[in-house]
Amino acid sequence: MTPAARYGAAIAVLDRMNAGDRAEAALSGWSRANRYAGSKDRAAIRDHVFDVLRRRASAAALGGGTTGRQLILGLLRARGEAPEDVFSGIGYAPSVLEPAERVVPDRPHPPVSLDCPKWLWPRFEAAYGTRAADILGLMQSRAPVFLRVNLARAVRDDAVRALAREGIVAVAHPLSDTALQVTAGARQIQRATAYQEGQVELQDAASQAVVDALPLAPGQRVLDYCAGGGGKSLAIAARTGSPVHAHDIAPARMRDLPERARRAGAAIRMIAPERMGAEAAFDLVLCDAPCSGSGSWRRDPEGKWALTPGKLEAYIDTQRDILARASGLVAPGGVLAYATCSLLPAENGDQIDRFLRDQAADRSGIQGDSWHVINARQFTPLEGGDGFYVAVLRKPEIQP
Repeated sequence: MTPAARYGAAIAVLDRMNAGDRAEAALSGWSRANRYAGSKDRAAIRDHVFDVLRRRASAAALGGGTTGRQLILGLLRARGEAPEDVFSGIGYAPSVLEPAERVVPDRPHPPVSLDCPKWLWPRFEAAYGTRAADILGLMQSRAPVFLRVNLARAVRDDAVRALAREGIVAVAHPLSDTALQVTAGARQIQRATAYQEGQVELQDAASQAVVDALPLAPGQRVLDYCAGGGGKSLAIAARTGSPVHAHDIAPARMRDLPERARRAGAAIRMIAPERMGAEAAFDLVLCDAPCSGSGSWRRDPEGKWALTPGKLEAYIDTQRDILARASGLVAPGGVLAYATCSLLPAENGDQIDRFLRDQAADRSGIQGDSWHVINARQFTPLEGGDGFYVAVLRKPEIQP
């Protein structure tokens, strides 16, 4: 396919999405109907679609509407590229621009220019001030590709050399001493020997830094309470060399974890929700809680536009419930770590403040220490990785 034809295919996929399909379903449906497209064509089309999703508001403003054609037109204008090179009508390229389409709209202003949902813009401004525009501007582009060096299998320099032998260029990233940023050859990672032998795993650098913030030590009894795919469970196991317990309210999310653990040489014990109550207390419990995903909108731009005030409030309620449940699984004097891939204070520091108030109220009249924060940090894309928050709290020794 020619470059212009790939844009034409992206238009068709975007129109499927306008008809109600999710992005992945629309891409799969187009691929099944157009089996002539090679893997490079499909990858390029997918990139165009997700580039539009990251800039959907500004692309619609610059393209004059929300049809697939208008969104691609707006994307090209946002990038400063000449639409006429794509809309040529040659072969499978999109048809030539109509006179009305040649009229370039005025550049939009924030929040449209930053592709931030309008109802969230005041929250970003209040939280980040002058940095809000810089953070959201970065979210309009693709996320970097990061790897975590599995300390149980390799050291960072050896992993870099092993990847280089297969054409993958990776450099150390300052957010974590296990983080590598891939600068070339990213599409080859899962076929690389270093990946297949468990020397490296795909994991965002800020996600790795969250694990770095935990006070881990060999022999601890550790629980990853909202394990999902298990990336942090594997990182913890590599750090400690000890078994890690993994739990998720939806166990199907952990279906790939046994194979990932085998490849990584990690000991992971998965706990079904119905067995959680029979477990003894843990030295450290990590809650990587469900959230808006606002810190990872570069990777899941659909989630940005699907978020509503009601959904955000539902996440906040869920997070509060998880903190209450997980705190009861921590041994006296143990550690509770709370994390989200969110940039919104309502899901982060505000949740911790409310948790501490609730715990203080419950302990009214009890002598001894209270729950307290050991450390907390908000990561933003300005540091290179996704937006993540982590707070590490110590449980009092004296119990009610």
